[in-house]
Amino acid sequence: MDFLGKVINFVVLVGGLIYLLRNPLRNFLEGRSRSLDHALREAKDSRVEAEKRQQEIENRLKKIGQEMEHIRREAETEGKKVQERILHEAKTGANRLKLLSRQEIEMLAQAGIREIKQYAAELATTLAQQRIQSKIKKEDQSLLIDRSIERLEKLYEKSSPDKEIRTRTHQLH
Repeated sequence: MDFLGKVINFVVLVGGLIYLLRNPLRNFLEGRSRSLDHALREAKDSRVEAEKRQQEIENRLKKIGQEMEHIRREAETEGKKVQERILHEAKTGANRLKLLSRQEIEMLAQAGIREIKQYAAELATTLAQQRIQSKIKKEDQSLLIDRSIERLEKLYEKSSPDKEIRTRTHQLH
C-alpha cells in the first residue's frame, strides 16, 4: 500500500506539474521551434547568399584570368611592334651609315686622286724643266730672254707711248 500510495502521489504530482507547466512548456517549445525554423531559414539564406558571392568571385576570377590573357596578348603584340620598329630604325641607321661611309670613301678617293694628279703634274713639270734646262744652252737662254723682252716692249708700246722707258729697257738689254 505504501507503494501504491507513492505511485498515486507520483501520478498526481506529475499530472499537476503537466497541468501547470503545459502552457509555458508549449509556448517555450513553440518559440524554440520557431527560432529553430527562423535560424534554419537564415542559415539557408546565408548559404544561398554565400553561394552567390562565391559564384560572383569565381566569375570575377575568370574575368581577371581572361583580362590577364588579353593584356598578355596585347603586350606581346605591342612588344612585336616595338621590336619591328627598333629593327626598322636599326636597318635605316645602318643604311644611312653605309651611305655616309661610301660618300666619305669616295671623297677620300677623289682627294687622293687629286693629290696624285697634282704630284704627277709637279713631277712632270720638274722633269720637263730639267730636260729643257739640260737641252737649252746659255746662248739659247739669252736669245729667249731677248725675244721675251721684245714682246714685252711691243705690248708696252701699245699700252703707253713713253719712249724714255723704252730706251731704258733697250739699254738694259
